[in-house]
Order: sequence, then C-alpha cells, then structure tokens
Amino acid sequence: MFCAQVAGQRGRRVLLVDHADAPGKKILISGGGRCNFTNIATAPDRFLSANPHFAKSALSRYTPADFVALVDAHGIAWHEKTLGQLFCDGSAKQIVNLLLDECAKGAVDLALGAPVGAVAHADGRFHVTIGVRTESAPALVIATGGPSIPQMGATGFAYDLARQFGLKVVEPRPALVPLTLGPDEALFQSLSGVATEVVARCGKAAFREAALFTHRGLSGPAILQLSSYWRHGEAIGIDFLPGRPRDWLVAAKRAGPKVTLRNSLASALPTRLADTLAVRLPHGGELVTYTDRELTDIAARLGDWRFMPNGTEGFAKAEVTVGGIATDGLSSKTMAAQRVPGLYAIGEAVDVTGWLGGYNFQWAWASGHAAGMAI
Repeated sequence: MFCAQVAGQRGRRVLLVDHADAPGKKILISGGGRCNFTNIATAPDRFLSANPHFAKSALSRYTPADFVALVDAHGIAWHEKTLGQLFCDGSAKQIVNLLLDECAKGAVDLALGAPVGAVAHADGRFHVTIGVRTESAPALVIATGGPSIPQMGATGFAYDLARQFGLKVVEPRPALVPLTLGPDEALFQSLSGVATEVVARCGKAAFREAALFTHRGLSGPAILQLSSYWRHGEAIGIDFLPGRPRDWLVAAKRAGPKVTLRNSLASALPTRLADTLAVRLPHGGELVTYTDRELTDIAARLGDWRFMPNGTEGFAKAEVTVGGIATDGLSSKTMAAQRVPGLYAIGEAVDVTGWLGGYNFQWAWASGHAAGMAI
C-alpha cells in the first residue's frame, strides 16, 4: 500500500493486488491492535541481512520522522511506549485507513479477494492473472511478505515468484518467535506465565528486556529478539540478575549469613522462578554453609544460565521472517531486480529483517518509498 500510494501520487497508474478480501490484515493485529508503526531509534545495525549494508540507502531516504509527519498530517494520536517504539493511541485501523486514503489520493485501483494465478514477462510487460482476468504493466512489485502468520493468509508466494525470475532466495526461517525447550527443561516449563527482566544472549547478540516462561519454553521481548539470531543446535545464555556484581551473594552472606540461597534469590526474582533456580543449584542451604568461591560460582551461573532450545514455535507464531529474496540481486537504491527490468521486491519479502519494536514497519515504509519513487 505504501509503495502503491507513492507511485500513484507520482502519476503512475497502479493496481494493488491482494488475495485477502480486505487490505492490511496483518497491520490490524500488530502491536496488540494498536500498530507499533515505527521506531525512532531506527538504524541499519538493527536489521539482519546477508548484506548488512543493503538497508542503509532506503532507510536514510525515508526516516521514522517522515512517517511520523504523515501520521500527524492524518490527525492520528500516538505515543512512545518504550525503547523508541511508537504506537497509535487508538487503533491499528487508523494506519490502514491512512494508507488507503493516501492510495486514493494517487488514484490507486485495488483488486481484492481474488487469487493470483500465472505471472509472466513478455514484450517488456508483466502479465498477471487475477481470478478470471489478466492485467499487464511494465513494472511489477513483489510486496507479499513472508510466510509468518499463515492463518492470516501469509505464504511463500514471494519466493516462488522471485525464483521464477531467476532471483536467489536466502533460506527463510521464523523470527521474533518463542523458543521451545525439551523434556529435560520441564521444570522451567512449569513456570508458565512468570516473567522477569533478563539479558538474553546468543553469539554476539544480547538484549536486555523481559523474558517470559511458557508451557512450551521461552518467550517475551528478550527471547523474541534473540530468536532472530538463534540457530538449531546453539545454546542461549540468560543473565537472570543483570547489573549485579559477581560477588553479590558473598556480600549477601556477610549481611545475613543465616539467609538461605533460595530467599536471597527470591529477594530479586519472582518467587516461583527463585524456587526453580534454587532446586538446580548446589544444596540450597543457608549462605553461611557456602564458601565465597561457591557463591561466586553460583552468581556466575545465574549470570549466564544455559538453555538449549530444541526449536521454535514456527511460522504460526513468528511475527516476521528472517531470510527471503537475496539482496545481491536487487538495487539498494530502488529495490529493482538488477537482471529483470521492471521487477521490484520490497518489505518482508526481501532478506532484511528488523528487531522487535516497529523496525519492520519502518523497513516496509522505506523500501516501499524507494520502489515507489523509482517506478
């Protein structure tokens, strides 16, 4: 929709095709129904891609401030929730209506509720079968996203189309998705509903936000962020007490030697979590029964508690997709396919994936703007 309105307002004749019966369905469920429409901390290092430099051009030419100005122009009230995340005060439907209004200004035609059949390229034009009719145009933009949230109608159609035209696809996998734990971690699965602030780490990636225990494993913002970096077979580390010095338990023993380890943990963590961690730690008696070295070792373990996820909850629960249409076949300035004149790919369909918190919307606006200005 964003690409369509940019192109339409430049005088291009645009047909926006969506197999859903209404546009913007994924937008409507985003941000708990209030649409986290951008993040003011947007920067290229907040995006994953096989080419970490690819997103720089589009992001620099259409910024969060640009989209906020559009939101303001439509009289939509918004607020910053946390970490630069901007939400509508009202409903995500306001963003869908904004996009539809802008499309109307550009005289964009909509074709909704009909499946896309054959797509061909001949004589310098693309020919697309939509239901029982065929339309043609000199330019075609692949803007169909990835396979995350298939119950909303998401598919891998973008990848099939890209391969048809000779573009490579980086293996897609679920991102911003809960991680699952195996039977050996059943004790932690019994903590379903317990949340606490942590630092979650995987390789060089680290995020300080809330983690949530679920009946299947781990979720919450810190875990969702980390999931984009996690690969099968990798361990993740959780610092349950971020910011605490390594000798904090030694200091606690000096202050209250008769206090138990479990109670020391419960003073800083949710009680159920403290109980579960204490069961996994040596003997669990009064602090005076531990040597300083033992307490330092326990603090170190609490600062890097290892989990070995056995998977994720898959595309059904993933907010976005890592991977997609390879950027080495696209222009970073225009999002055009380098070897297929008139073909463009934007948004989640491309191998550019943002952090949690409005970054993927900003990539949608920025990449859509880049293509819309180039068509």
